[in-house]
Amino acid sequence: MNNQAVRSIGVLWLVCVSLVQAETRPNIIIMMVDDLGYSDFGCYGSEIKTPHIDKLAENGIRFQQFHNTAKCHSSRVSLLTGLYSDQAGDSKLNRGVTIAEVMKKAGYATMMVGKWHLTKEPTDRGFEKYFGHLSGATNFFKGDKTFRLNGKSWSDFGDDFYTTDANIEYATRFLGETIKESPDKPFFLYIAHNAPHYPLHVKKADYDKYQGVYEAGWDQLRKARHQKQINMGLIPKDWKQASRPKLVPAWSSLTDKEKAWDVRRMMAFAGMVDSIDQTTGKLIQFLKAKKSYDNTLIMICSDNGACPFDRTRNGDKDPWNPESYWCYDTGWSHVGNVPFRLHKQNQHGGGVNSPMIAHWPKGIKAKPGSVTPQRAHLIDYMATCIDLAGTEYPKSWPGIELEPLQGKSLKPIFEGETRKPHDSLFFRYNTNRALIQGDWKIVTHRASRWELYNIVKDGTEMNNLAAQHPEKVKVLSTLWHKLAKDQGRLKGKSAAQVSEKTPPLLKKSGVPANSAGNKGGKGRKRS
Repeated sequence: MNNQAVRSIGVLWLVCVSLVQAETRPNIIIMMVDDLGYSDFGCYGSEIKTPHIDKLAENGIRFQQFHNTAKCHSSRVSLLTGLYSDQAGDSKLNRGVTIAEVMKKAGYATMMVGKWHLTKEPTDRGFEKYFGHLSGATNFFKGDKTFRLNGKSWSDFGDDFYTTDANIEYATRFLGETIKESPDKPFFLYIAHNAPHYPLHVKKADYDKYQGVYEAGWDQLRKARHQKQINMGLIPKDWKQASRPKLVPAWSSLTDKEKAWDVRRMMAFAGMVDSIDQTTGKLIQFLKAKKSYDNTLIMICSDNGACPFDRTRNGDKDPWNPESYWCYDTGWSHVGNVPFRLHKQNQHGGGVNSPMIAHWPKGIKAKPGSVTPQRAHLIDYMATCIDLAGTEYPKSWPGIELEPLQGKSLKPIFEGETRKPHDSLFFRYNTNRALIQGDWKIVTHRASRWELYNIVKDGTEMNNLAAQHPEKVKVLSTLWHKLAKDQGRLKGKSAAQVSEKTPPLLKKSGVPANSAGNKGGKGRKRS
């Protein structure tokens, strides 16, 4: 056989391998919602109607302990890079490569819709197609000046524009274009909904669905959600439910006017979540019509726990009016985070525990509808995508001082196996900190004294064991500081020793009781 024939056979073999790989490698969709609490989907205990997402859970798997970073931008960093946020260079991503960049190099079509909230633009970091806003929060009806379509400014906001709807309209458009242009190419799609982040902008029809649902108030709703979680086997029945925050009044103590206002705010929030589910149904319908559904891995999570901060203005305007700017507060955020303590930004369970649903008809071998207690984190998404794409994490990347991958593939869990757990998991936002190692978790709220919990027996962090096990606190806190310095490159206040102060109480508005707080919420779009 001559050399030309050998080369021809080699080329043919590579083409065949490429075609087979394209046919067998799964499409991957990661959907991250914004400021949604652990219990806010129906399949995690909620009364909110989320039938399409619940169906994915029924035929897929749910994670009991899936962790985020408790903050919008840092969770996006970890999701995209497989690194802890500080380690990756925070929003600059100057020490991390993105999933899109790796998957694109591995032969995937890459696209994104929704909230970016990082530096540069998605089309600068591996996404071939992008629609959405670069900002951390936007007006759901009118948008803002940061909207982009494939790297160019976009402002085609019609009278019927609604951000959640537009995200899925462009997602299906991008998918349709990709399937037509490259039918043998698998795709990676990242959907980053801004909902249900404030402002609580909701379509009136979605708001009206929840008439009569929330008049019972937060005390009854949190009990109902907790019992539903136990009944469905989501959490152990011996995990005590976190108590109502001390500065949140009993529902029965509110005036009729106060109750009516809080009912309306929760109706608006519920309608926004309902809208996410409706658009998820449209996405599923599209995938089925294109015969892509069975070999598409869909993973759905939240960037942090429910948000306690009340920055409402124009509360006299209805939430379907673009000029309104409603927020709810700790009264409802502690319901969203059932059964856990505290909220967004905190590294306690209410801040860092997210629902996570994984669905993949051709690939998930675990029992349909099952709940896995195996601990996982946003950093695991990169490793999972790499594993399923049959590629590797790069050793280097142009213009990037690349850090080593921290995540571990979720594939063994999908296959019903026991995955080797992380040696430890590191958490930090501002002076809120935590570290998990084995059964133990240390955590501090605003650099107050370290708390210690056995989170296998006490997953809701109700029994602080720091006084009984000071040696364990010392070991774990020493490790936290080592990782903060060596891995996160943290200095100054961010890495300073904690105080011996008791944790601050939070006002109903979400700010510490010893703080002047947000004086009227003068429109600062913090997230």
